[in-house]
Amino acid sequence: MTTTTHLKTTRSEEIFAAAQKLMPGGVNSPVRAFKSVGGQPIVVDRVKDAYMWDVDGNQYIDYIGTWGPAICGHAHPYVIKAIQAAAEKGTSFGAPNYLENVLAEMVIDAVPSVEMVRFVNSGTEACMSVLRLMRAFTGREKIIKFEGCYHGHADMFLVKAGSGVATLGLPDSPGVPKSTTAATLTAPFNDLEAVKALFVENPGDIAGVILEPVVGNAGFIPPDAGFLEGLRELTQEYGALLVFDEVMTGFRIAYGGAQAKFGITPDLTTLGKVIGGGLPVGAYGGRRDIMQMVAPAGPMYQAGTLSGNPLAMTAGIKTLELLQRPGTYDQLERITKTLADGLVQVAQETGHAACGGSISAMFGFFFTAGPVHNYEDAKTCDLQKFGRFHRGMLEHGVYLAPSQFEAGFTSLAHTDEDVDRTLQAACEVMATL
Repeated sequence: MTTTTHLKTTRSEEIFAAAQKLMPGGVNSPVRAFKSVGGQPIVVDRVKDAYMWDVDGNQYIDYIGTWGPAICGHAHPYVIKAIQAAAEKGTSFGAPNYLENVLAEMVIDAVPSVEMVRFVNSGTEACMSVLRLMRAFTGREKIIKFEGCYHGHADMFLVKAGSGVATLGLPDSPGVPKSTTAATLTAPFNDLEAVKALFVENPGDIAGVILEPVVGNAGFIPPDAGFLEGLRELTQEYGALLVFDEVMTGFRIAYGGAQAKFGITPDLTTLGKVIGGGLPVGAYGGRRDIMQMVAPAGPMYQAGTLSGNPLAMTAGIKTLELLQRPGTYDQLERITKTLADGLVQVAQETGHAACGGSISAMFGFFFTAGPVHNYEDAKTCDLQKFGRFHRGMLEHGVYLAPSQFEAGFTSLAHTDEDVDRTLQAACEVMATL
C-alpha cells in the first residue's frame, strides 16, 4: 500500500529504519509496525492526558491509550506522584509487600467472580496460567475458545486468534506444535449451538470455555443477548469452567468488568491493563476452591520474579481509586458513545458502508454494512479503505489503532472538544476515500 504524508516524519523514519536492524520488524509488538494500514509508523516521544506527541513534534488525539490502561488519561499526576514515591523505596522486592494486599482487596471487592487473586506480569501470562489452572482443577485437557478472540501469544491460544494474528493475516503461528493445540477447540463467537455441539462431541473432556466477553481483538464485537447466559448454563451442565478474559474489559466497561455489566459470573477471570495503571501487570482470580489449587497453597505451579511489583501495584491502586470517583463511568459512556455513533454517521453520510458501537470506554468501527456478530463478519470489512482512513486521520492529528481488527479506547481525559475535532477530521477524510 502506497501512502503520501504531509506530516513531518523525518525523525520517526530515521529511528524506525534503525530499529528494523535491531528488533524483528523494528518493533516489540507486531501491530505497531503499521503493516495492515501502510505508511510510516509514528515513533512516540511523550504522552499526557488524551494526547500523544511523536519525535517530530506532531501532536495527536490518542484513542489507543497504550492499548487500554490509560483510562484516566496518560501520566495522571495522582498516579505519577505515587509511582515516584514508591520508586524511592525500591523498584522491585522479589518478596511479599503490603501493596499486593491492597490491590488484591480492591480487585476482589470489585470483580464478582474473584474470591482470591494471583498477580502476574502480563495478560498473556495470566491467560496461560489460568489455562493450566482450568486443567488442574477439572482433570480435563480440552478447552473451547472463540474465533478471533485473542488470549495472548502462548502456544495453546494461537488457534484462530485475533489481534496481531488477524492483523497480519496469519491463521496460526509457525513454531507452535500440533500436539500443543490439538486440545484447543474453536467456535464462532455468539454461536451457542456450535459450543453445545463441541460439548456433545467431546463428552467429559472439556475443562472449560474461555472468551473475551466483549471482543476487542477482532475489532469491537459485543455479545448477543443471551450468549453469555447460555455459556454459563452450558458450562455448568457439562461440569466445565467458564473463564472471562477481562484483560481488556476489566475496569474499563464497568468498574467490576463485563461480568458486573452483564450480570454473568464466571468461575475464573483474567485481568491486566487498567489494574496496572500503565505498568506491566496481569492477574487471574476466581472461586476460592479453584484458586487454592495454585502453589504454594496447592499443587499447580506458577511463579514470577516480578509478580506483585511495588511500582505496578501502586499504579494500579491509584488508578482504581480514581475510577471510584462519582460519575466516572457515566462520563466515559457519554463521550465514547458520541464518538462511536458519530464515526458511523459520518461514514454513512459520506457514502461508505459502516457499522460500529461502544460500551463505556471501549468502541469499534468497521467499514462494512454489518452487523458484525463474529470474526467472519468482521473479515468482510474493507481493509484497504481502513488503511487509507487511518493514514488520513493521522494527517489530521488523530491516532487510531493501526488495524481494523482492534478496538479503540477513550479516557477520562478526552473532552467534548476532542471528540468534535475527531469527527470533523473523519468527515474531511471520509470525503476523500
